[in-house]
Amino acid sequence: MRNVRQLLSGDDVIQLVVRLGLLALLAIWTFIVIRPFVPILAWSGVLAVAFYPAFNWLTKLLGGRPKTAAVILTVVNLAIVVGPATWLGLSAVEGVRQLAGELTAGNLAIPSPPEQVREWRIVGPKLYEFWGRASSNIRTVLREVAPYLKPLAGTMLTLAGSAGVGTLKFLLSVLIAGFLFPYGPQLVSGGRRLLSLIVHEQSEHLLDLAGATIRAVSQGVIGVAVVQALLAGIGFKMAGIPSAGLLAFGVMLLTIVQIGAAIVLFPVIIWIWMDKDFTTALLLTLFLTAVGILDNILKPLVMGRGLTTPTIVIFIGVIGGTLAHGIVGLFIGPIILSVAWELIAAWIREDRSQPAPNSL
Repeated sequence: MRNVRQLLSGDDVIQLVVRLGLLALLAIWTFIVIRPFVPILAWSGVLAVAFYPAFNWLTKLLGGRPKTAAVILTVVNLAIVVGPATWLGLSAVEGVRQLAGELTAGNLAIPSPPEQVREWRIVGPKLYEFWGRASSNIRTVLREVAPYLKPLAGTMLTLAGSAGVGTLKFLLSVLIAGFLFPYGPQLVSGGRRLLSLIVHEQSEHLLDLAGATIRAVSQGVIGVAVVQALLAGIGFKMAGIPSAGLLAFGVMLLTIVQIGAAIVLFPVIIWIWMDKDFTTALLLTLFLTAVGILDNILKPLVMGRGLTTPTIVIFIGVIGGTLAHGIVGLFIGPIILSVAWELIAAWIREDRSQPAPNSL
């Protein structure tokens, strides 16, 4: 330490402090500038990793033309975002605004049972009586707690108002991911070199684990949830369900957090049987039942490895990502937390597997 002090004069110390201060200021300023683009860049990276197997297959199919394959895949992804995803998002936004309006006005209530329920054999009268009591009791409770729910309406309207910005972020993410596809090997090599500076011996394994986790969560959790929500939304629209988009959004959210869509689908099926004729109700019930079990069929097909991330991690990622980054964070949050969980768990397992150094 004395040698260092002797080598550094007072002017040298001042110059070093100034340089470190300027470097810190530059780093903070750079982060402030790129902070609005962090969710877009993160989602672009996720899309590039998730769709890279499809891009690689399409490149081989086109005779080794990566740029053409990237353009085709980008156009397909844009069609999905602009088409059904936008329809689902706008329908959900309209449902959120309607629900927020009812919360603000204090008109939120559970509807009374239709008269035809009383005519159902065996269970009809008892179900009608139970439904009527539950409706009146819940309506009373909702009136009492309505003043406390009004701040929630403001939060819901804020999220709904950011839907347009969220859609724009999705479009930019898809475009940026299209530019990343042809440079996949170079990006992987750069990521491997960067990771080797942190964990030299495990860089290859952890990088492969991160890519596998991104594909597992994005395809097996997020992708399946989006497909299931779109199909459920189509069924809700055909049935004429009020707030079909909001209910479809609920299906997607419940599927992402691994709770399941039955909580939404079962009441909808009951409503269909009360409102539709027998043939229509039977066809819609079969369709929605197939939608409800779709995740059990698709997940084993699209997930190359079993997802070991606990449900609570995905749930926290959904809530935290949405609060931090809006609608885009709903999808980024669980992926980022899942990757962090898997990498930390692998790191800990690797450290435990190594023999303790001999103290003799």
